[in-house]
Amino acid sequence: MAVLLHIDSSLFPLENSGSRRLTDAFRRTWEETHPQGNVIYRDLAAHPVPHLDAATATAESVPPLRAELIAEYEKADVIVIGAPMYNFAIPSTLKAWLDHVILAGRTFGEGVAPSGKRVVIASSRGGSYQPGTPRAGFEFDTNYLRKVLGDALGLEVEVITRELTLAAVNPAMAELIPLAEESDRQSLARATESAREHTARLG
Repeated sequence: MAVLLHIDSSLFPLENSGSRRLTDAFRRTWEETHPQGNVIYRDLAAHPVPHLDAATATAESVPPLRAELIAEYEKADVIVIGAPMYNFAIPSTLKAWLDHVILAGRTFGEGVAPSGKRVVIASSRGGSYQPGTPRAGFEFDTNYLRKVLGDALGLEVEVITRELTLAAVNPAMAELIPLAEESDRQSLARATESAREHTARLG
């Protein structure tokens, strides 16, 4: 039975969250096209995991919560992660989850074989951080996740980004509303298509 690990980290509910809308579209399509599959869900905003502390990091055996988080990660065939940009980076709750899951000798590092897992990062941000834009150099969210998930953990990474989410509420960005609406349509369509592609690959 194929397993989808669905992680949300947005502070806001579905109707007000660009990243949650993308992960929701992915999950609903995944469930529709792969009804025999299983979903593990973690809402890191509603139920944050504790930040890594010295006792957990240096424990001789893996503490229960960390073991549970790693087990969920290991069970998953596909992972979809809602990763909004807050102050130019990912939410601290998502960083805490990563700190628990990344364990040398278990999930990454010398001797750990590539898992073959695929991860979809559902990113959202209030403005635009594309190459050539004034704030391109402040893009520390998906760049970080690509390195950690792709290079360190060896996952196959796809990024789906919804930009300009503040255009509808910030008068100074009013002229960007058409671009924001197009970004919304394109990202939702891509989330749906990505889920179909992943379920097809699972067979």
